[in-house]
Formats: sequence, C-alpha cells, structure tokens
Amino acid sequence: MSLAILASRAICGLDGFAVRVEVHVGPGLPAFHVVGLPDTGVRESRERVRSAIISSGYEFPAGRITANLAPADLPKESGRFDLPIALGVLLASGQVQPEARTGPSDLSSYVFAGELSLTGAIVSVGTPLAIALAVARSTPGARLVMPPDGAGLAARVPGLTVLAAGTLVDVVEHFAGRAPLPVAQPTSADSVDAAVPCLSDVRGQALARRALEVAAAGGHSLLMVGPPGTGKSMLAHRLPGLLPRLGLEHALEVAALASISGRDQVFSDLPPFRAPHHSASAPALVGGGAHPRPGEISQAHRGVLFLDELPEFNRRVLESLREPLETGCISIARASRTLMFPAAFQLVAAMNPCPCGWLGHAKMLCTCGVDQIQKYRSKLSGPLLDRVDLQIALLAADADWMDAPRGEASGPVRDRVALCRQRQAHRQDHLNAGLDVGGIEAHCVLQPSAKGLVQQGMARWNWSARVVHRILRVARTLADLAQEDMIDGMHVAEAIQYRQPWGS
Repeated sequence: MSLAILASRAICGLDGFAVRVEVHVGPGLPAFHVVGLPDTGVRESRERVRSAIISSGYEFPAGRITANLAPADLPKESGRFDLPIALGVLLASGQVQPEARTGPSDLSSYVFAGELSLTGAIVSVGTPLAIALAVARSTPGARLVMPPDGAGLAARVPGLTVLAAGTLVDVVEHFAGRAPLPVAQPTSADSVDAAVPCLSDVRGQALARRALEVAAAGGHSLLMVGPPGTGKSMLAHRLPGLLPRLGLEHALEVAALASISGRDQVFSDLPPFRAPHHSASAPALVGGGAHPRPGEISQAHRGVLFLDELPEFNRRVLESLREPLETGCISIARASRTLMFPAAFQLVAAMNPCPCGWLGHAKMLCTCGVDQIQKYRSKLSGPLLDRVDLQIALLAADADWMDAPRGEASGPVRDRVALCRQRQAHRQDHLNAGLDVGGIEAHCVLQPSAKGLVQQGMARWNWSARVVHRILRVARTLADLAQEDMIDGMHVAEAIQYRQPWGS
C-alpha cells in the first residue's frame, strides 16, 4: 500500500473542520513534503515525524513522501497533525499491514489529533475540547485518538469515544490488534462553590441588591454609579453566585473557549466571571492577534463581564462592545479568513459619578469642575448606554451600616432566579434580555396603566425605541419574578426606576 488516508480536525475559532490527511510514499529521490496550506508549525512536523518513527523502532521509508492536508484552501496550524501523518507514513510504507485493520479497527471511524515528540511520545494538544466538540457534532459515533493529557476532558463530550494514546507505538499496536488503546474516562467537574462569594456579605443597598436579582433573572446588563466604597465591585462579584449552574453543553462550550484562549483546561459548571483592567486594549477585549484568539467578551460567554471604572477604559474599546451586546457573538476579520467567536455575556459595569468620585455625596465635597464632569461622562456614548438595561445610582452607606443585619444569602435568591428563568424558557426558549421586536410584541403585554406610564416616560425623557424595548424587557422580567402573565403599572414603574437619569 503506497497511499493512506486518515482523518483529523482543524480549529477555526470555536468551529472545527474536517481535514483529510493523505500520505503517499512513492519511488524517487528521498524527500518529504507537507502540502495543503500548512503554517510553520505544521511544516516542521516533517522533522518530528521522521525522528518519532525512527525512535519508535520503525523504518523511515527512503522514497518520496507527500502528505496532503485537504482541503487545500483551509489554513492548518499547530502540531496536532503529527500523529495522523506519522501513522499514514507507516501505513503507506507497509509497516502497518492493511489486512490487520478490520472490524472495529477500521480507520474510517477514527479521528487523530496529537503532536509527536522526537522520542515518539504523543504530547498534549492545545484545544482538546474544541476538537472533541467538532468531532462529535460532525461525525456521530466516531473514535477520537489523542494524548492522555486532555483525553479525560474531551471524554465529557456526549456521543464520543476518546482513546488515550501515550506513544506512537501504542497506536500501531492498537491497529495491529495486539494491545487496544484504553478508553478515556470523563474528568469530574471542579468544585468551585467554596470560592463563590455570598450576597449576604453586602449590608444595606437594598435597591442595588434588587437590581442584581433582576439582572440575574432576565440576563440584563447593569450599570452601577456611586461614590467610592458603596459596594459596586462587591455586588458585581456576587452576580455569578445568583446565576443557575451551566448545563453540560454550555459548560463544555465555556471550557473549549478557555482552552482556545490559552487558559488552563478546566471544566466547571459555574458561569465564568471576567474582570479585565481598564487598560485593556480592543483586541484584548474583543479578541484578535495574528492567529486570532477569543478576547475577554468571549471568555465571559455564558457568564459575566465586569468592567470596573468604566469611563477609564479607552472610548474605542468601549464602543467595540456595542455589536456583541446586541448579537451575542463577535466576528474577527483577517486577510486570510474570518473567525466567529460566541460572546453571549452579561455586562456589569461600575463607575464614579465624577473624576473625584464625590459628586452628590452628603458629606464629602466634590472638587470637579463642570467641564471635568462633562468630559468624564462623555467617554460613555449614548448608543452604548442605550444598550444597558439597568442603570442605578448607589448612595453612600450610613454611619451605622456595621450594625445593619446581614442581607439575604445567595441561595434563596438563586432559587428565585432559576424559577424565573424556567418560566422564560417555557414561554420563549430564551431569556427576556434576548427578546426581539416580535417577542416583545408577543410576550410584553401591557395593562392600560402600564402603557400610560411608558408613554409618560417617553414624553419626559425622550427615550429612543431601543430604550423603550429594554424597559419592556425589564418589566417582563419583573412580572416573571412575581409570576404574573401580564405587565402592570407596578412592574413598569420599577423598570423605570432602574433607568433614572443618573447623569443629570
């Protein structure tokens, strides 16, 4: 046999594309070529494959070897193609007999991913979970052969059999029928409950606590404005503890994004919480680079993105949030390709009312001039603020705040949030924050008194249509928390309360 064909996967964004690895060994002067739009890491596989085959005790064929990674117009990166190329060389040169590959060992049901060391050991690949998700979605019932490091995480993907291969010899022995590869067992989810701060730590701030519950219940974005030390950051860090735990599909998606971004391969059912520093650049926030990776907004997918000291961010950086807040995804365009990363995050932001922070404080004196305050607030554009559902002002704590009783713990609040989200899922299959115009007309049915309040607010504050829609979404969430089918005046009044003109 002079030609061998195996399957692998290329990762573009969070999507995986099937790659057909064709290896041909023919007569001619000794040469080894890898074609099919490989990058530098893939082209260097020639030396790794050669040394791994010799170190494993096999003969490297003295002929013209061509490895084609098809389709040729899809960029290929990383060393994950080492294993299928090396196995293809052994198959094409006859060192693994084709007649031994019968029954359950038929290569057509296998997908290979693994980088080879010079000793023949198979070292870890950078995105095991993304590869496993791509294989499971495109090839049901497939067997994925990959290194043990990461195989347990990949084995969590339903409908996929993952085989852990430590060396090239192990793979050859498996297909020779002498020593089957072990089936990887799924790793357990990390226990993170002890690290989640509790809402009961917050004393006072009843309005902010209620707004936090509403934000969690409907998936709404939230902006908190107040002097230093009022608990803005403290409240934001407690939002993930109010959100329901992630289901298996969403947890796998979050873990896959983390592995693509270069973070530790951790599987957890806790919604992610990302809090980038205000010096973060636009590519750091939305993603990018020569080989585009997900940014903070994608790493906060299915979780919370917290932006503290919001006006201190570069305005261009903040404006880049406008499209993801509406669409739930981010598109990164490059000359060679365009990548899509999911970014269905929940935005929570905090800021001071002025540069010194004491504007409106009962006892501290603000030293900022009118021009300074205007310049500070002008960093937040109207279109961006329009996309924030809840905007509340926090007051400084009273002198006796230490004697105030502890507030309600996160557990009961999380139960109410879960019940409210179940109601939304049953009615419209997504959260209220994602209601489109048709969904608002169908599900945000207003009683006459509620409609009158909305019209009064439009006349007084000159709301745009986007603002009206967001108020109706919040009112729908308030009605769901009260287990009401229709939105009454009380729900609209509370929704308007969370939209007061704090900048006036």
